[in-house]
Amino acid sequence: MTEKQSRVAAETTGSTSQVVGEAQLREGAKLFAGKFRWVICAVLFLGISKNYMDRQVLGVLKATLQHDLGWNEIDYSNLVFAFQAAYAVGLLVVGGFIDRVGTRIGYGLSMVFWSVASMAHALCGSLLSFGIARAALGLGESGAFPASIKTVTEWFPQKERALATGIFNAGTNVGAIITPVFVPWITIHLGWRWAFLVTGAIGFLWFLLWMAVYRKPEDHVRCTPAELEHIRSDCEKPTARVPWAKLLGYRQTWAFLIAKFLTDPIWWFYLFWVPGFFQKQHGLNLMQVGLPIVVIYLISDAGSILGGWLSSRFIKRGYSVNSGRKVAMLICAVGVVPIVSAYRTEGLWATVLVIGLAAAAHQGFSANLFTTASDMFPSHAVASVVGIGGMAGAVGGMLIANIVGHVLQATGSYFVPFLIAGTAYLIALGVMQVIVPRLQPINSV
Repeated sequence: MTEKQSRVAAETTGSTSQVVGEAQLREGAKLFAGKFRWVICAVLFLGISKNYMDRQVLGVLKATLQHDLGWNEIDYSNLVFAFQAAYAVGLLVVGGFIDRVGTRIGYGLSMVFWSVASMAHALCGSLLSFGIARAALGLGESGAFPASIKTVTEWFPQKERALATGIFNAGTNVGAIITPVFVPWITIHLGWRWAFLVTGAIGFLWFLLWMAVYRKPEDHVRCTPAELEHIRSDCEKPTARVPWAKLLGYRQTWAFLIAKFLTDPIWWFYLFWVPGFFQKQHGLNLMQVGLPIVVIYLISDAGSILGGWLSSRFIKRGYSVNSGRKVAMLICAVGVVPIVSAYRTEGLWATVLVIGLAAAAHQGFSANLFTTASDMFPSHAVASVVGIGGMAGAVGGMLIANIVGHVLQATGSYFVPFLIAGTAYLIALGVMQVIVPRLQPINSV
């Protein structure tokens, strides 16, 4: 072959390779075209994972801080109370704030605020200073779920919202999985103050990602016309923000509020007391408690996604939205019941499985409960409704903190907390059925 022929062959080969490479890129672009909403969902997932990392640091370090700082069970419950009270106060205003300033700015500011508050725990040395830091953390974190639910409402049609909510809500479990592994290692090697510093600092990385990625679908270059049409297939036209006073006049708001009041505290109990339960009841140390907690939240991760998928599947198979959501919630509520025996279950891993099943069922119930807000209310009111429900759940969390702290201090038994956990969901679903037997949507807010 002559030199000229070799050059032509090489150019032809290079040109062919370039064409093939461009074709592969186009195929890759087609694969993800029209699915950018799931990228948004993934970013929400990371945000909620970070949210729960910051929340659970205190629970993982409960025994360590009680030992180092001399706290008793009531002191610890007062810290949980401070977080819940500030969280409830934050939810009084944060839903409306996010509806007003928009999801991108509202969620971004919330993340920065609570990340700084998380890092501030490292400077604390007294019960009072810890209480102030916990209150600041609760105030900042109050924006996470209203912003996430509003994002799902903006980016997903109704038939996909439960699944999207289940996916981002699974971030609660990932955060709760990472924390009991990550925090004890940092504590052993660097001290507990560094645990707060490192987990808090991660929030700034998420903030940069969020600000780079998030826009409304109609303003996003990655959202194709076909995807936008799919998202808007069952959406209403936007109108003015709705005041809380008006929303509280609807029975749909009260159904959501009461269900959150009854069930949210159970998750707070798992988050803040289960690590200590394993240390006390099963003799685990700080480094040993990580694996059982990881297994519990891995199980609950599956429950979050499965619960959202289940109702979406029912609806696709012809169930009404009302029946699809409530049948899925009933299955989850029944799945929690065995936890009433957890306080006396023999064997570490049997206990882990019982609590894991209950945590999974909680997450499935919660994913569907969150989605009922977007089922019943127009998108411009969703963040405010979720804020109202979250506030009610935080008030319930304040009550459970006092109950658990005083019961444990007086009796040392977990019987009462686990009894409450096992019955709350059936009661909540029964109340919802009485108040909103058909999940009637409100179209005139």
